[in-house]
Amino acid sequence: MIALWMGMIDTEKHTNQYLSLRDRVLEHTSIAQLLIDQQKRLHYLNPAAEVLIGVSANQALNQPFDTLVELRCDIEKGLERVFETDFPYTEREVVLSIIHGEHSIVDCSLIPIGDNQVLMELQRVDQHLRIKHEEQLLHQTRASADLVRGLAHEIKNPLGGLRGAAQLLESELEDEALKEYTDVIIGEADRLQLLLDRMLGPNRRPQLGETNIHEVLERVRTLVLAEATEGGLTIRRDYDPSIPTFPADGSLMIQALLNIVRNASQSLNNEGVIQLRTRVQRQVMIGNHRHRLVCSLEIEDNGPGISSELQNTLFLPMVTGRANGTGLGLSIAQSIIHRQGGVIECESQPGETIFTLLIPLEKS
Repeated sequence: MIALWMGMIDTEKHTNQYLSLRDRVLEHTSIAQLLIDQQKRLHYLNPAAEVLIGVSANQALNQPFDTLVELRCDIEKGLERVFETDFPYTEREVVLSIIHGEHSIVDCSLIPIGDNQVLMELQRVDQHLRIKHEEQLLHQTRASADLVRGLAHEIKNPLGGLRGAAQLLESELEDEALKEYTDVIIGEADRLQLLLDRMLGPNRRPQLGETNIHEVLERVRTLVLAEATEGGLTIRRDYDPSIPTFPADGSLMIQALLNIVRNASQSLNNEGVIQLRTRVQRQVMIGNHRHRLVCSLEIEDNGPGISSELQNTLFLPMVTGRANGTGLGLSIAQSIIHRQGGVIECESQPGETIFTLLIPLEKS
């Protein structure tokens, strides 16, 4: 009897240890876990779920799930399927809208656990998708730069010969009227040479010096407002004064930012609002590299937006959405920021276009 009693104590102790370990795992996992019933009432939230939803467990318990967040998928159908089949259900890359107005992209899994309850797991994939998108942008930038360099090399050699032959021909002509044609050839050759140089972007090595990003932005703001003398263009500022100076080529930074802000002004026809916003972000992944401190610079306008088709190729050379555009401004800007170790991203919808520049602040 004593042995049986001791065995029961050991079994109970083992069970308590297991439950304690399970609770610790649930409390420390980064995946948001919520326990809901058939009426979608919440019975449990782990700390990761509290952070994701922005509501404490005490406030959320016994509340209907859809009064706190909105999942842009057919959650009703998913729950019905889980309760009927007793099999898990998963949807990938679902937009999660929180009552505070924030949005996240999550993978949503519904796991039946009995007693008419379902464990909902929400795993954020925003950062993973952003890193993947940045890697594609960086790869796209490198590939397009290599392509342009190859094309420029192949075009420049015969172009130089064409211009030289036109000059020799001009020196042999006695009829001044015929020299008009050689002038056209020389002028067009020079124009093509200039276009190639612009496609290649800045061809000098960056002259690094301590750069204040707000001084750069103020210079750009002054230049764009000076160009938009006719119209009602407004450029607002929301600067973070804690951003330190960092090593960069100030003139190249002005060129990159001027290309983006000028594009925004032209999309608004000098009638609208551009917002310049700076913030410090910590532990940010850019491509495959983690940076301790990053300057996040947003250039936002309330223009008509950029089509989703154009957004995928926005930073390629010769891609433009304007009839009179060259399609080089954003490509050059991306090349300059890439040489700084950063990246430019774009999100756009009608009435809101945001270009985000992520620039490392570490001194290499």
